Amino acid sequence: MHIDAWIEGIPPTAVYLVVGLIIGIESLGIPLPGEIALVTASLMAVKGVVSPWGVAGVAIAGAIIGDSIGYSIGRKGGKPLFEKLGRKFPKHFGPSHLATAERSFQKWGMWAVFFGRFIALLRIFAGPLAGALKMPYWKFLIANVLGGVVWAGGTTLLVYKVGKSIEPWLARFSWAGLAAAVVIGALSAWIMKRRAAKTHARIEAEQAAEAAAAAGKAPVAE
Repeated sequence: MHIDAWIEGIPPTAVYLVVGLIIGIESLGIPLPGEIALVTASLMAVKGVVSPWGVAGVAIAGAIIGDSIGYSIGRKGGKPLFEKLGRKFPKHFGPSHLATAERSFQKWGMWAVFFGRFIALLRIFAGPLAGALKMPYWKFLIANVLGGVVWAGGTTLLVYKVGKSIEPWLARFSWAGLAAAVVIGALSAWIMKRRAAKTHARIEAEQAAEAAAAAGKAPVAE
């Protein structure tokens, strides 16, 4: 059973808890479909099953709390934590993914946490990596809160408003919103993976060049 169908099948009061937990765990650094869960709950709000304010509230709380816990874990574990995770989960925490995420932090600084909220792969890295790179907590907190409010609240509001405007057709075409979320999430992940692959190739080329240079400087035995 897909996550969207499962969420639609649980009691309305449990939807809030599940959505908050999924988004919180994803923000903590564990790959979960937080975006799909949020869109699913927002569509349920259109149908009156749950409150859009409740969905937005738990999503924002999950995003902020999850990222904060991830920050603490990253700060305590440092880069060795990512190296260990990379060996166990190379598809999500491989050297190329980490290098791409680090470049984003070097380019945007604290705003990588904010913008990372809108990018599937970077959303997993943002909190732990900010902690591992020793970003000042006050900077992280500002970007974390702003990103959580804009992403979670904005997504809920957008889906709810659009859903209300097309409510007569929503029962027949509700899958369209979920399909759009899947496409957006997959596209952002593909872009990040492509950048990660390029970064990995560049790193390997640099390492090969350094190794060749070191070999050329090594004394030749007589």
